[in-house]
Amino acid sequence: MAASLTESRASNKQIIFKNYVTGYPKQEDMILTSSSISLQIPDGSTSLILKNLFLSCDPYMRGKMSEPIIKSYTDAFTPGEVIYGFGVAKVVASGHADFKAGDLVWGITGWEEYSLIPEPKGLLKIKYTDIPLSYYTGILGMPGLTAYVGFHEICSPKKGETVYVSAASGAVGQLVGQFAKLMGCYVVGSAGSKEKVDLLKNKFGFDDAFNYKEEPDLTAALKRCFPNGIDIYFENVGGKMLDAVLLNMRNHGRIAVCGLISQYNLTQREGNHNLFCIVTKRIKMQGFIEPDHKHLYPQFLELAIRYIREGKLVYVEDIAEGIEKAPAALIGLYEGRNVGKQVVLVAKE
Repeated sequence: MAASLTESRASNKQIIFKNYVTGYPKQEDMILTSSSISLQIPDGSTSLILKNLFLSCDPYMRGKMSEPIIKSYTDAFTPGEVIYGFGVAKVVASGHADFKAGDLVWGITGWEEYSLIPEPKGLLKIKYTDIPLSYYTGILGMPGLTAYVGFHEICSPKKGETVYVSAASGAVGQLVGQFAKLMGCYVVGSAGSKEKVDLLKNKFGFDDAFNYKEEPDLTAALKRCFPNGIDIYFENVGGKMLDAVLLNMRNHGRIAVCGLISQYNLTQREGNHNLFCIVTKRIKMQGFIEPDHKHLYPQFLELAIRYIREGKLVYVEDIAEGIEKAPAALIGLYEGRNVGKQVVLVAKE
C-alpha cells in the first residue's frame, strides 16, 4: 500500500507570489518552493493534472503583481499562492471527458512542475505537433492571436501603407511586422539593442529599424523613417514614444494599443502631451485585449501554420531552462534583456 501511495505522488517545484509589487519586480518577490502532488484524479472529479513543459513570460503579468486598486480585465495574483500564466503542458491524468492522458494542451497553468486544473474550459488541445511545442506560448498562442487581431482587425491595413511597430522584436511585435510585410506595407520597427535591430532587418524582413535608446529625439527619428507620415502604429510601449508617434501620424491613421510596457513599473506614470493630434489628424486609436477575440483563433491558427510551413513567418525565442529560472526570466522581460519571445522550459515530454 505504501509503495502504491509513493508511485501516485510527485515532487513539485513551484514559484510562489510573495506580495504586491511597487516599481520593478525583484527576484525576492517570487519564491521557489517544493511540495508534492497526487497524480491521481479523485472519483467523480472532472479536473486534470498537467505536467508543465513550457511557461510563458508576458508583459501583462506585471499588472497582476500590483495591488488591485483599479479593476482590470485580469485578476491580480494572490500573495502566498502559485503564480500562473500561459503555458504548454501534457495531461498526466484526466477526469474530464474532453481530455485524456497524453494529450498536449496550451492555456493557463501554474508556474510549477505539475498543476491541478479543476476546470479545464480554457485549455486547448494542441492540433499540430510538427511545430515546436514552445510556439504555443508565442506565435501559435496568445501573442500570435494578439498580433493577428491587432493588425488585421483593429488597424484595417491596406497594401502600400506605412506601418510602425514599437517593441518590435518581442513576442507580438515581430509577428506584426511580418504580417504587415505580407500585406505589402512599408514597415519600420524599434527595439532596444543593436542585436534586436539587426533581427528586425535581417530576419523578420522589416524595411528599416532603429535603436530607440540611441535616438536623442524620437520625433526626429520617426520623421527620418517616415518622411510622409505613419498610417498604422502598433503600440506596445506608450509614454514618450506615443507622444512622438502622434506628431508623425498621417490623417486618418490608426493606432492599435496592445500594451504600454514603458509605464508598467513606474510609480508615477508619464503623461502624454500630443493627444490633440487624435482630433486634428482624425486618428482612430483603439485598445484591445486578446480574450475578446478567441473566436478568431481557429482561422488564425490555420493561417499561421500555413505561413510557418511555407517559410513566410519566422519566430525567435529566448528560452530559459529550469523552473527556478522563471522569476529572473520575467524580470528580464521588463528590463529588455530577452531577445524574442521569453519562454521557460520546465520539462521535456
